[in-house]
Amino acid sequence: MAEPGTPPVIGVIGGSGVYDIDGLENTRWERVSSPFGETSDEFLFGDLDGQPMVFLPRHGRGHKVPPSELNFRANIDALKRSGVSEIISVSACGSFKEELPPGTFVIADQFIDRTFARVKSFFGTGLVAHVGFGHPVCSRLGDALEASIYDLDIPYQRGGTYLAMEGPQFSTLAESNLYRSWGCDVIGMTNMPEAKLAREAEMCYATVAMVTDFDCWHPDHDHVTVDSIIKVLLGNADNARALVKKVTPGLSGRGETCTDGCHTALDNAVITQPDARDPEMVEKLSAVAGRVLEG
Repeated sequence: MAEPGTPPVIGVIGGSGVYDIDGLENTRWERVSSPFGETSDEFLFGDLDGQPMVFLPRHGRGHKVPPSELNFRANIDALKRSGVSEIISVSACGSFKEELPPGTFVIADQFIDRTFARVKSFFGTGLVAHVGFGHPVCSRLGDALEASIYDLDIPYQRGGTYLAMEGPQFSTLAESNLYRSWGCDVIGMTNMPEAKLAREAEMCYATVAMVTDFDCWHPDHDHVTVDSIIKVLLGNADNARALVKKVTPGLSGRGETCTDGCHTALDNAVITQPDARDPEMVEKLSAVAGRVLEG
C-alpha cells in the first residue's frame, strides 16, 4: 500500500488572516473542484521552509459563510484531492471555565456534537460505512502542537471537550449552564462535522480552540466590551500565525502512515458489499475512500 501523503502535505483551516505568515513561498490561490459542491473559498497553496501547505479560509475571505451553511464535505474532500494528509484546525471559541480565560489555546481531544442542520458523512444510501470516532483527534499532531505552543509561551490546555453548537445564535444561559454541568471546556460552531469528515477521509486532524470570551454563564459576561473582544481576536490571530509557522517543520519528517490509525480509518469500515455498491457513490468518493474502494 502506498503511504498516504509521504512526504506529508499540511492543511490549515482557519480564519482569513492565519495564512499571512512570514516565509510562505510559491503561493497561489486556486479553486479546487469537488463532487460535493463549492468549497468555502479558493485554497492558498504554498511552501513554508520547504514544507507544502494548503490553507482554507473556513468562512471564506471576508467571513462570508455562516457556520450552518459551510459545505464541510466539499472542504474536506477538496483538501484530500489537493494532497493534504494532515489537518490543523484553528477556531475561535467560548470558555466554560474560569481557568481558561480569553487568550488561552485549548488543544481539544473530545467533542460533543449538538449540531443538527448539517450533513455529517460522505457515505449514505448505496455505500454505507461506519468509522471509529472514540478518539477523534490525532495525538501525534496534538503532541506537535503542544510542544510549539509551549515554546511560544502561549497559555494553553492540552486536552478538553469542545461542545459544537449549531448557531448562529449563541447559547442561552440555561444551555450554557447545562454544558458546564457536562464537563465541557469550550464551545464553538465549526469543528463538527469537520472532524468527523476528516476521519472518514483518512486524514490526521487536530484542533486548536482559541478562547475569545467566557460564555454567557460568567457573571462578567455582560460587561465585556467590543474593544476587548477585538483585542483578544487580534492577539489570537497573531498567536495562531506564530503557531502554524512554528509547528510546520516538526511535521515534515513523517515517512509512514500515522501510528494513530488516521490514515487507515476505513479499514473494515465499509459495510456495503462490492456488488451492491452504487457506482455513482463509488465515483463520488474516489478521493475520500478510493484506497479501500479500489482494492
